Amino acid sequence: MPFGEQPAYLRVAGDLRQKIVDGVLPPHTRLPSQARIREEYGVSDTVALEARKVLMAEGLVEGRSGSGTYVRERPVQRRIARAGFRTGAGATPFRQEQSDEKVKGTWESSSEQDEASEAIADRLRIRPGERVMRTRYLFRTEGEPVMLSTSWEPLEVTGRTPVMLPEEGPLAGRGVVERMAAIDVIVDNVVEEVGARPGLAEEAMVLGGVPGHSVLVISRTYYAGGRPVETADVVMLADRHRIAYHLPVK
Repeated sequence: MPFGEQPAYLRVAGDLRQKIVDGVLPPHTRLPSQARIREEYGVSDTVALEARKVLMAEGLVEGRSGSGTYVRERPVQRRIARAGFRTGAGATPFRQEQSDEKVKGTWESSSEQDEASEAIADRLRIRPGERVMRTRYLFRTEGEPVMLSTSWEPLEVTGRTPVMLPEEGPLAGRGVVERMAAIDVIVDNVVEEVGARPGLAEEAMVLGGVPGHSVLVISRTYYAGGRPVETADVVMLADRHRIAYHLPVK
């Protein structure tokens, strides 16, 4: 195949994709059948089937049992603003984002002690098996699930202190910076890494996505004097969010 020449199934998928983007095939419209694709584009059944698979993998269409394949409603992307961590604001980054976007946000959480896995121990620079406080969050915007988060804090730092449970006690929900300051641990650096991976079935079930479709993952770690004091993974559906970073020039 000459350089730059696309396989037939990708060319067919590209044409159908453009029709979806242009509104020729609007949401909830049935995708042309495999036989129709074969006839219209002059391709084999195999090519027609592979083209449909591409559109399904991209999340543009969905199969309905006993009915066929239909164009999915295209979600409106929500902008997640990342602009540093304001101290004294009385809010976690999620609360600040909700305030910035002027929408009503709620969250659910649960905390339990756990042993640090090798991956989490590496991020927190502790030994595998050391005790950590693991907190799971489900964040909602106007009642709709939008974000999952799991955080880990070494109990060597927070154990037997008033801030051991992030969402309980006198500083419940006040954010890592304020909570750590209350026990004389001064956070002076935050590192975020953004990546993507296929979504897990459990994540898709909660967030309303499709298993295997991409999710964005923000891996965030708070440091105090070079020591990690909290690390977290924030997960959101990639096709419904975009992340905007505001980077001040110094």
